[in-house]
Amino acid sequence: MHAQLQSLADDFQSASERLHRLREGIPPNRWAERPAAGGWSVAECIAHLNLTAEAYLPLLRGALDRARGTGGGAPATFRLGLMGWLIHRMAGPGSRTRIKTSAAFVPSADALAQEIVSRFDRLQAEQIALLREADGLPLHRVKVGSPFSDRVRYNTFAAFAIQPAHQHRHLDQAERVWEEIRARA
Repeated sequence: MHAQLQSLADDFQSASERLHRLREGIPPNRWAERPAAGGWSVAECIAHLNLTAEAYLPLLRGALDRARGTGGGAPATFRLGLMGWLIHRMAGPGSRTRIKTSAAFVPSADALAQEIVSRFDRLQAEQIALLREADGLPLHRVKVGSPFSDRVRYNTFAAFAIQPAHQHRHLDQAERVWEEIRARA
């Protein structure tokens, strides 16, 4: 697999491992607790990631179909492009940019912790499988629209890269939420 695609697959796997460590450390009945100052619970952070993955998967599948018909192969080095780089930076961990989540991506914590984690695992497996299918394709030549805004477009490589960065951002958030909840108990 192309080294950059393998790196993304590793990032997806790292996010999965973080989630499983978090799940092991939080009693299932506390997943839906919110921080004192408001904000999302641990369950809501992960449910949001599930909603996001479900929105990206059809976009990525369509992009891979178009890339297969484009001709040519993968470049030696993929680039995010300007818009992809910007969204990747804003959506990733450590970003101080706060963006109001559109209604379609506001999570609920109705499901049990095990259901949320199982869904996350299934979606991760699908995204990694798509990365493997993408190997050798000209991902840099095929643009996708953001599921968050009709006005934002970036190349398919950037669409793949945004996902694990976004996951790590919200896993950071979930870990902070749990630390606060645990500290006040």
